[in-house]
Amino acid sequence: MLRSTDRIITTHVGSLARPHDLLDMMKEREHGRPYDAEAFAARVQSAVSDVVREQADAGIDVVTDGEMGKVSFFTYVVERLSGYSTTEGTPVLPPSWKVEIDAFPEYYADYLGKYKNTVAPLRAMACTGPVSYVGFEALEADIATLKAAASEVGALETFMPSASPSGFGVNEYYSSTLEYEMAVGEALRQEYLAIIEAGLVLQIDDPWLIELLSEDGTSSVTERDRAAREHIEALNHALRGIPEDQIRLHTCYGLNHGPRVHDLSFAQVAPYMLMVNAGAYSFEVANPRHMHEWRTSSCPTARSSSPACWATQPTMSSILNSSPTTSSAMPRSSGARMSLPVPTAATHRVRLTNRRSIPRWCGRSSGHSRRALAWRRSACGERAHARR
Repeated sequence: MLRSTDRIITTHVGSLARPHDLLDMMKEREHGRPYDAEAFAARVQSAVSDVVREQADAGIDVVTDGEMGKVSFFTYVVERLSGYSTTEGTPVLPPSWKVEIDAFPEYYADYLGKYKNTVAPLRAMACTGPVSYVGFEALEADIATLKAAASEVGALETFMPSASPSGFGVNEYYSSTLEYEMAVGEALRQEYLAIIEAGLVLQIDDPWLIELLSEDGTSSVTERDRAAREHIEALNHALRGIPEDQIRLHTCYGLNHGPRVHDLSFAQVAPYMLMVNAGAYSFEVANPRHMHEWRTSSCPTARSSSPACWATQPTMSSILNSSPTTSSAMPRSSGARMSLPVPTAATHRVRLTNRRSIPRWCGRSSGHSRRALAWRRSACGERAHARR
């Protein structure tokens, strides 16, 4: 994995917007309607070539394929793992979503309506048999396409995302959650190893870690701590023997673009995140509930932290009425203040900062920054700044 003492090496989380015509072809395939498989494969290749070149032109050092051929960053596993059955219907929402939905029913009635227009039909997944990896052909095609596109632009480094082992749907086969995740991890290990053997950096996408730690209205703190540790155990087992400097972990607060008043603080998440055997970590900071929490200290010296700024979260609770860079602007529920048992490791200490040195417009374009500076220099901007 690239390191530099001269400048900041740039990368991103992985998934990027697909071209509309590719989405149209993908929609036909996902709905089981007739489509041209050769034309689809060719369009994926051209889309990857285009998106890798756009990354390079934008100054991104460590590039990826934008997951052009995948419907999403984790539902693609249905095609690559055996042992699952799917039925059309509403998937089971993560428990932490239910807490938010109960708190803001009107907002989520509108928000969840957007899923009626997804590329793939909504499906409920269930594990009904032994899980094994069967997606070698699709994986080999993804790797070959990405390597060819990266070679064309002379990328400094290339990474490929892969889902972390999780309970994809309802477990109806294994005797326990840990046994289930261990089996999924052992199957996905085939994908991890193939990515590494191809000379790519492996990115583990793991939004489930924070979900397991989050308040769900039914489980205790002790139960959530145990679930998170078992999840990490399954992931580390799947990563066994792979050099840490070839692994980067991404975790986040998920896809829920809502008020997020029940989120854990990053200080509660970081100790668990650092238990995963990886050489670098990326995590959300642009969400206004967490953008002040990015600074960590006393991380293990053999590892690097790669805090990233992306996907600014526009939806905020109406009770937020001051700058999101100050702790007073972040009212929290009792769930967000709860204390989780901190894993026992002296090097896993975390401290937060509320210093105003954090870029207010981090993650946005230079145009936003220029407009913000112009506003601050105006009379109204100076008065607003003086009141802070």
